[in-house]
Amino acid sequence: MQTINTRRSIRRYQDKDVDNTLLTRLIKEAERTQTMGNLQLYSVVVTRSEELKAKLAPAHFNQPMVTGAPVVLTFCADYRRTTLWAEQRQATPGYDNPLSFVNAMTDALLFCQTFCNLAEEEGLGCCFLGTTVYQPQSIIDTLQLPELVFPVATITLGWPDENPPLSDRLPVSTIIHEETFHDYSAADIDKAYAYKEQLDENKEFVKINNKQTLAQVFTDCRYTKADCEAMSETLLEALRKQKFL
Repeated sequence: MQTINTRRSIRRYQDKDVDNTLLTRLIKEAERTQTMGNLQLYSVVVTRSEELKAKLAPAHFNQPMVTGAPVVLTFCADYRRTTLWAEQRQATPGYDNPLSFVNAMTDALLFCQTFCNLAEEEGLGCCFLGTTVYQPQSIIDTLQLPELVFPVATITLGWPDENPPLSDRLPVSTIIHEETFHDYSAADIDKAYAYKEQLDENKEFVKINNKQTLAQVFTDCRYTKADCEAMSETLLEALRKQKFL
């Protein structure tokens, strides 16, 4: 796989469709990814309709690539299919619980990443939208997701119309723990984030947000405690409605 070391998020796309035959082949190939119990606890909703993309956009804070991409893919944790299969085969399912959601979410995210890798090998570009779990009820309503189906990831997909620079990554030594987890010393933290903090664009983020450090940009502006707690409540309520809690 050649593209993994040069992969980047693509937010601007050519005015060119993604052929359904190609899309279906990539989805079929992505099915070979790992899955719990070989149950494939996921589904993907393919959105091409301009009307539906416009309805999905607010759930993703109206990021322009949602309406600008030829295709939007919503990857769902799906225990409904397995549950209905069990009920129709004289079995008694018990998957309306948090563990089952985590299992299905893991399956769906593995499937999503495998799909992205395959799509990028074909020359397609994609952007992963972490906003999917911020306002899930809106997505559930728009895509008419039934109980035991829950959106966990969204990607916009198309032929790239940009070539942005690669994003920085932490040193690999920061994420590897030999044998057991080794907690981080102050020196470890300094070493891990030194490169990120000295990048000109990150220094500019600190300046324009009137902060002292880059960490404050994340904690005070981008991902605040209040926002995380409020969206956590929204997430839990949606999980209850979809019968995972």
